[in-house]
Amino acid sequence: MNSPPPRQRRPPWAGRNYILLTVATVFTNLGSHGALIASAFAVIESGGGSGDVGLVAAARTVPLVLFLLIGGAVADRLPRHRVMVAANAVNCVSQAVFAALVITGRAELWQMMLLSALGGAGHAFFSPASEGMLMSSVSGEQAGRAFALYRMAMHGAGIGGAALGGAMVAAMGPGWVLAVDAAAFALAGALRAFLDVRHIPPREPGNGLAADLRDGWHEVIGRPWLWSIVAQFSVVVAVITVSEAVYGPLVAREELGGAAPWGFALGAFGVGTLVGALVMMRWKPRRLLFVGTLAVFTLALPSAALAVPLPIAGLVAVMFVSGVAIEVFGVAWITTLHQEIPEEKFSRVSAYDWFGSVGMVPVFTALAGPAESAFGRSEALWGGAVLVVLVTAAVLLVPDVRRLSHRPAADAPKAAARPREPLTAGTGPGVPRDPAAATAGEATADGASDAGGRG
Repeated sequence: MNSPPPRQRRPPWAGRNYILLTVATVFTNLGSHGALIASAFAVIESGGGSGDVGLVAAARTVPLVLFLLIGGAVADRLPRHRVMVAANAVNCVSQAVFAALVITGRAELWQMMLLSALGGAGHAFFSPASEGMLMSSVSGEQAGRAFALYRMAMHGAGIGGAALGGAMVAAMGPGWVLAVDAAAFALAGALRAFLDVRHIPPREPGNGLAADLRDGWHEVIGRPWLWSIVAQFSVVVAVITVSEAVYGPLVAREELGGAAPWGFALGAFGVGTLVGALVMMRWKPRRLLFVGTLAVFTLALPSAALAVPLPIAGLVAVMFVSGVAIEVFGVAWITTLHQEIPEEKFSRVSAYDWFGSVGMVPVFTALAGPAESAFGRSEALWGGAVLVVLVTAAVLLVPDVRRLSHRPAADAPKAAARPREPLTAGTGPGVPRDPAAATAGEATADGASDAGGRG
């Protein structure tokens, strides 16, 4: 009598590379979201004010923007898992030194800015490699489901990390939370070192970094659906950042009762992202970009709600719906990139995506104060909402955005149908694939903004 076959413990699309990437991302998002809170309190406890907190945050953002394109080209020239491990090592060391300075009471503003800049540079190399690795680790009809689960794990870890980090800062102090983040980067880097990249075709010798950057640019500009959505999100992400990071806390303090209600609203957004990812695990819309772009219209609602302003119950509902919508778009976006972009160019395209998404954020945040002074806060918020609606409507005028459809793997273009990791378990020794997103960025990716990169 034949014994029954062993019960499969995981879905066939969840190969070991995919599992390693997902688990590593959970660790780094748990640590990074707590570290965001800890770094702000570290600056304050060292005697700094709100301006100093902003300087430390800006010190991380500037090198992220400056090095993203180079990071994408490097990740397509070298094995992506090695780029990821090296970036994790940089982040581990910078956070460990940051933690030691804070714990010993020796942290000075210039040191915190320098270490934050080092972390931002590391993330600039990590994000394109991560998103490229994720996309190359998934294939077949269940790619959308795999991306949705990955994003759900990422967002869940981010929500838990923020809550746990806040509690740990109160109980232990910010330095120890930064030390935990350093340990999380070390553990994640160790996991990523075991990724198997033998399924990825060997890279052909190129003509240099500049040529690779030009090639990535041509890859983007040659696809109207791609460059139009990247341009759209350069505005959308900047508007969201200004409304939630600049105007939102001010409205909450003056109109909604303070920080606690605002935190509750942001928490509702996080829950919405989890629900949206769960929806996309079960729903596979045929016209991916069209459905995803329609969802982006709802991202105008938070700015409009703050402009009114709605009572906290209404704001919570709006933030929840926006969280669902960004995940509908995010999964549709990374699934489309996976289908349409050649494997050997994943990271370069991801880098242009990330660069477009975050490039306008410093400009909009710098203009937030003057806009409020010139027009009023409510008017500035309404202006942001209108901008989101206008750029999203403009994207719908691009024929490919309306028509591009999900195709079975057998019908995908040859350029996008490169050999990928077999999805059955047990392939290869030890290990049998962001962005995003993500970021279209890890849509996503180790503590980065969800909307930026979108994958």
